[in-house]
Amino acid sequence: MSHAFENIFSGLSDGSVVPYLGAGALNGVIDPASGKAIPADSDSLILAMNNGQPMAPKLMYEFPRAAMNVELKRGRSAVNKFLDATYRDTQWSTSALHQWLAQQKLPYLIDANRDTQLQKQYATTPHTLIVGIARMAGTGYRFRLYQYDGGKYSAIEPESVDSSLPILFKPLGTPLPESNYIASDADFVDYITELMGGFAIPSFVKRLRQNKRYLLLGQRLNRDTDRMVFSDIIFGADKPAGWALIPHPTDKEKRYLDRLNIEIVNADVADFLTAAQAWNGSLATA
Repeated sequence: MSHAFENIFSGLSDGSVVPYLGAGALNGVIDPASGKAIPADSDSLILAMNNGQPMAPKLMYEFPRAAMNVELKRGRSAVNKFLDATYRDTQWSTSALHQWLAQQKLPYLIDANRDTQLQKQYATTPHTLIVGIARMAGTGYRFRLYQYDGGKYSAIEPESVDSSLPILFKPLGTPLPESNYIASDADFVDYITELMGGFAIPSFVKRLRQNKRYLLLGQRLNRDTDRMVFSDIIFGADKPAGWALIPHPTDKEKRYLDRLNIEIVNADVADFLTAAQAWNGSLATA
């Protein structure tokens, strides 16, 4: 096993390394009824939203742009309806990665997808859920907080958080326990502005995240939107700030991650799972 993987696994086991899941974390997840892969990355989301047809090239650039176009033409509810049908109303196969992560009993996980795999893995585990919100009147924050008691979610205020529970942070939303999504350009403009201003992250997370390192799993960083959300969420990271598992990274990704002091590991989620099983095996025989 590589030296980087050994450091990653020991950091995960002592809670100093925080996973940050991107679209590639859902590789291999399918709808067993149809065999179709779960739409997770930008292109597959756009195609799914548009009945399998490509949209105009300038809209295919990234999902938030395409979602903005749908919102302007058919209303915000059309985007929400699509995301609900995709992530709430379709039964997907279980992801081995999410299963493994849940078994590690980590104190803090960040999931930049909008699906419910992680929440399903925590269905019997009390936890705190943080969900990103945008363009909501009547609140000074850009998040909703829920406490899960092992059976159901209840909305809570920041001062009521039980600090002993694991934290699941879904910055771009989830359909559970209620639908909230960061999807269109307008959502991202609002959310990133408030993220930069400090209003999209609860204060207990700001304290918790000091000097943490991060493990990017399945997250490509060729788009400004993804880079801005990521760098604001990991603000206050340790130096060096962690690892990004990116097979064949682009020059843009290399420059960006170098600036953040994050080491690139030329590997993907499947490589990570293979190494994780070897790591668990070595612990079992130690």
